[in-house]
Amino acid sequence: MASTTSSQRLETAAAQAPAIELRGINKHFGAVHANKDIDLVVKRGTVHGIVGENGAGKSTLMSILYGFYSADSGEILVDGQRHDITDSRHALALGIGMVHQHFMLVENFSVLENVVLGAEDSPLLGKTLSKAREQMKALARDYGLEVNPDALIEDLSVGQQQRVEILKALYRGAEILILDEPTGVLTPAEADHLFRILKTLRDEGKTIILITHKLREIMAITDEVSVMRQGAMVATMTTSETSPAELAEAMVGRRVLLQVEKGSAKPAEVRLEVKNLVVADDFGIPRVKSVSFSVRAGEIVGIAGVSGNGQSELLEAITGMRNIREGAIFLNGKPLALTGDDAAADARAAGIAHVPEDRHRMGLVTGFQEWENAILGYQDKYGSGPALDIGGAKAAAREHIGKFDIRPPDTELKTANFSGGNQQKIVLAREMERDPDVLVIGQPTRGVDIGAIEFIHNEIIRMRDAGKAVLLVSVELDEVRSLSDRIIVMFDGHIVGEADPATADEGELGLLMAGVTHDGKAATVGTTPDVKTVTERRLMEMNPQQISDKDAEP
Repeated sequence: MASTTSSQRLETAAAQAPAIELRGINKHFGAVHANKDIDLVVKRGTVHGIVGENGAGKSTLMSILYGFYSADSGEILVDGQRHDITDSRHALALGIGMVHQHFMLVENFSVLENVVLGAEDSPLLGKTLSKAREQMKALARDYGLEVNPDALIEDLSVGQQQRVEILKALYRGAEILILDEPTGVLTPAEADHLFRILKTLRDEGKTIILITHKLREIMAITDEVSVMRQGAMVATMTTSETSPAELAEAMVGRRVLLQVEKGSAKPAEVRLEVKNLVVADDFGIPRVKSVSFSVRAGEIVGIAGVSGNGQSELLEAITGMRNIREGAIFLNGKPLALTGDDAAADARAAGIAHVPEDRHRMGLVTGFQEWENAILGYQDKYGSGPALDIGGAKAAAREHIGKFDIRPPDTELKTANFSGGNQQKIVLAREMERDPDVLVIGQPTRGVDIGAIEFIHNEIIRMRDAGKAVLLVSVELDEVRSLSDRIIVMFDGHIVGEADPATADEGELGLLMAGVTHDGKAATVGTTPDVKTVTERRLMEMNPQQISDKDAEP
């Protein structure tokens, strides 16, 4: 009988070992202990979820695994072998790929060019691209990752761009894929397609690590799930043996109400009306295209849609942060003239409060203290200059802190030192406590942990029940469905449909978000530019002598 060689024994041991094992991982950032003695085992050929609140240490842990950070102490084992992963190239060499939440693609490059970028294996780019084209065909066939290799990234949907990121990792030989919040900008249909791809990858022996805050996705796609809280790993469970409620309690350390509890809306008079509104972006391109709708006192109107379909420009126009090109905005039946540098202040003075989509860029000055941000935009109520009533402003801030459970309860702490959820509460308290007629909220729980989400949702319902008109924009379809009394869907700057959240299912809303109306027709008029063989054209421009006809074939 033939003897077993040492290399065969090593291969057998590697095949039996976990794909990833982390032992005693610690990481400090100054006084902050981001990862505390983390142990984690990820079995080969599984989808392993990692959940936790903001600041729980999930991203730090995965950044250590992918070589962005070095652990202060602890061990990383890949296929049973210990490695000190020094950078992302080293991680890729070990078969670890990562698909980031914010895609790292060159938008004016083709799909093929993005896939080979940084992985060229020949000084003749034409040969590298020809080889990559064939490998992409095989990957698309095997894993359902269909995408035109000659399409420009900027012409692709977000879902297709995500496929390109996965293709990049697989092209580089990744056997272990880390996905960070992969469905944050996808329609439900695109998310479902992604899950099918992940299941196919798993069934073919790939190992998937999925970071997400959406417990529904954890239950739908993962085999096992690990929970992190305050930098520590507090539980690892078989997904089929747990529940969203149990996971939420493990994440927060207390019971969490996952469903929004609200009574029926009692809509009254129209507070906000938008008529035939046209709004352009910073480059003069129309992003809101003849949009009309109204919001009544005592109701929440939710706007659903994939990010980038005009919602941001719409909210900015209504709140005076962006000029309108055509159309009109009415508040309590009177037209609003929101022009010039004081337009946002005029909107606030008229009774429109605004919780912006990006709290860091538009809602806070993170270098200011908490009390300063608590009066931002409303400081005239406290005087100005040497006459500023600092004591009164701090007293109001303390009242907000108590009412909105802002932690830590320190009015003089710089806002940058609060967690994302508490920063959002500072903005919400400032806007909600001004007794507005209309509350405009963009992405109310973006980057917010599950405990703060529960609180924020309840406050939004409270405003509705107090007779306020609430206009809500969120890319989280579950959030829009659970909070809204009416849903309008935007696609490519148009309103393509309206739905009752009590009866509309996810599939119906998902089709509208993708631009397909109830009758199954395309929602907008226009043509999609033909995709040219961009790679071929560029290659010929670069060095026609080096490229053969065969290399340039699509």
